[in-house]
Amino acid sequence: MIVGIVLYSIFLNLLCISCLELDPYDFESIKSATGSIAKGVLDYYDGYNYGKPIGLFQPPYYWWESGGVWGSMLDYSFYTEDKQYDDLIKQSLLAQVGEKWDYVPLNQSTTEGNDDQAFWGLAVMSAAERNFTNPEKHEPQWLYLAQSVFNTMSYRWDEQECGGGLRWQIFQWNSGYDYKNSVSNGCFFQLAARLARYTGNSTYVEWAERVWDWMNVTNLIDGNSNYLVVFDGTSTNDDCSKVIAVQWTYNAGLMLSGAAFLYNVTGNPHWEERLFLLLQGISVYFRDGIMYEAACQSSMNCNNDQRSFKAFFSRFLGLTAQLVPGTRDIIDWYLLESAKAAAQSCSGGTDGVTCGLNWQQGGWDGMYGLGEQITALEVIQNLRYKDKPPPFTAQDGGSSEGSDMAGYHFEEEEQSHLNITPGSKAGASFITIVIGGSIISALIWLIL
Repeated sequence: MIVGIVLYSIFLNLLCISCLELDPYDFESIKSATGSIAKGVLDYYDGYNYGKPIGLFQPPYYWWESGGVWGSMLDYSFYTEDKQYDDLIKQSLLAQVGEKWDYVPLNQSTTEGNDDQAFWGLAVMSAAERNFTNPEKHEPQWLYLAQSVFNTMSYRWDEQECGGGLRWQIFQWNSGYDYKNSVSNGCFFQLAARLARYTGNSTYVEWAERVWDWMNVTNLIDGNSNYLVVFDGTSTNDDCSKVIAVQWTYNAGLMLSGAAFLYNVTGNPHWEERLFLLLQGISVYFRDGIMYEAACQSSMNCNNDQRSFKAFFSRFLGLTAQLVPGTRDIIDWYLLESAKAAAQSCSGGTDGVTCGLNWQQGGWDGMYGLGEQITALEVIQNLRYKDKPPPFTAQDGGSSEGSDMAGYHFEEEEQSHLNITPGSKAGASFITIVIGGSIISALIWLIL
């Protein structure tokens, strides 16, 4: 099977007429290449069609990845100055906010995890930082939405088990509720760092410190004096005494760029030290400078989610280099080599520009999907980070408005969803008895 895919991809590459070409030093070349890829991304979107949910990509792609994709498309607009998708991006980000403007919409409310909600929160944080077109006055604003996501996540911070941390899942009935993972906590950490920089509110810095300290104590962040790495998660079943020592690109990227935001806004030397230790640790995700998903790619065992992780890692590398110029020597090499290889992988499919997963192959590897498209899009468009301003703040051009209290009025209702107390069970039993009695009485009355 593998041999067949390889031979087929070689055959297509030889016949390819419209293969993606990239000059990584030329803006028009980058714009042309990413334009072809972005068009391919939207081939997986069916929200245009009647009866299909706006903002969501078709199965088998989950809700969280849709939020991640709109963040990618928003950066595509920013880096390439191609505004043709802006209305669609705005429409999609607003369509999934939910009735309470916190990215817990009814269509996801029973299965949604903390990391799922957070990826939409990071997308609207980018909208605020990129000064993306603001919603109408009667609609939720980008900063408000990011703060609402942060506040609802901070409310779920759990010190009763393992001394802190966010669980993977929001609701007790979902598998994985006992797992405290790096992506949920890393998203929370990065969102805190970005809100700290955008708003100037030091409370967000304090929260970021709290998340880092907890992840460090539980060994989700691990290493030595030469590097730091980020592991996947830990379980409340053994009081978080063991870690699942799997490393994913986006987990490392979340912590890396979060540290960059914090160093940029605070100037604190310990954030600089942590940042550069994490930068040394990400070398595990590169072969000859070319990015790969070390935990699954070699075994060709990456699932649909995992095939998108490099996209967010690439985005976070670009943000890090924008904010902390001292990281650029390393990041420039990683982005340049990976972008060139990614462009070569975008030579498959019937259109000749479908992107693959394995960038080391030197051409299309026969893999395709939404994840493959956005990873290529992100790594190539982030070559432009030097030519664009760093994320705006409320003090230097950011126009989005928010509220420190966003999301707080939803706490009581969310808690009622999470905890089924003996009192509520008794109340439910009483209501059941009353209703049952009423039905029986009505039937007796009818018979008589």
